[in-house]
Amino acid sequence: MSKGLVLITGGAGFIGSHTATGLLQAGYRVRLLDNLTPPVHTGDGTWPDWVPANTERIVGDVRNRDDWSKALAGVDAVIHLAAYQDLLPNFSHFFHINSVGTALLYELIVEQKLPVKKIVVASSQFVYGEGRYHCPKDGEVFPVNREPSQLTKSQWEPVCPKCAGAITPLPLLETHANPRNQYSIAKYSQELMAVALGKNYGIPSVALRYSIVQGPHQSFRNAYSGVLRVFTLQMLAGRSPSIFEDGRQLRDYVNVGDVARANRLTLESDAANYEVFNVGGGKGYTVLEFAQIVADATGQKLPLSPGGEFRVGDTRHSISDISKLKKLGWQPTKTPRDSVRDYVAWIRRQTLDKDYAAEALTKMREMGALRKAT
Repeated sequence: MSKGLVLITGGAGFIGSHTATGLLQAGYRVRLLDNLTPPVHTGDGTWPDWVPANTERIVGDVRNRDDWSKALAGVDAVIHLAAYQDLLPNFSHFFHINSVGTALLYELIVEQKLPVKKIVVASSQFVYGEGRYHCPKDGEVFPVNREPSQLTKSQWEPVCPKCAGAITPLPLLETHANPRNQYSIAKYSQELMAVALGKNYGIPSVALRYSIVQGPHQSFRNAYSGVLRVFTLQMLAGRSPSIFEDGRQLRDYVNVGDVARANRLTLESDAANYEVFNVGGGKGYTVLEFAQIVADATGQKLPLSPGGEFRVGDTRHSISDISKLKKLGWQPTKTPRDSVRDYVAWIRRQTLDKDYAAEALTKMREMGALRKAT
């Protein structure tokens, strides 16, 4: 795709701001659409200081037809990052923003015959649900989601759905999806729309399943913005981190700069059209290992002990196979230590007007999204 005007929805956010910077450096013109609302933003309508200055900015909502029409005028391509992310039980909110917002994007392009040449839609690694495992007896298996009744008894590991035996996690492949909570279901609906509606109406589209994205600009206000935010805020306040389950669950972390490069690569590559790609770090870390990385970066020597709580709808292990995206010429360049170091340096420069980590955990407990095991 030749360089032109790219619309980034959620452009004032974490991934959006880094993507905007990368596109500007590559010679694109960039327009940002963002509603600037809590919990990610302050809610006073102010654009964050990390948003690149030489961007066109529109305050608007992806659920609003008029806001979309204004934002899409004259646009050559769209990187659709705007989304609601959380694990709170306000189920309809996920679909109003994530699913309806994406449907409106395609609806208006078709209805108004807009000459949009490419759409990149942000999805999530968590569309896999409990994911892909190996059973010594039954081979490759896809276990069902862990039930709260199981987790309440501290039975953390999924078992083989065929023989109920022990299983080991395998890298997640784009050929599979089994979303099991409100966030991942909504995200998967966005993928389906991008590929199916894109093909039906000749709008080249690609969906990217991000692993856990980390780095500067990650909101410290959002209850779901990730373990890096929680652990960093807690440790800088001199408190031990809230480690869920037994801390041995595996996660795949990817730097936001590497994600921004993946966004640009798939925007420009015709080989990416109508495909789904994992965007991950290529290696799994236990939560306990990650907590130690944050402790090292913050200079804290605190107990790193699991608290026995669990998030309803969470997955046990999640490590993405990134070989498909590598074939397009992409690979991760930074490690979790790089991401944590940069985030801690950034968060130290921010003004924290309250204890966001404690507030988020209290809210999750009150709404039943975070529960205690026996």
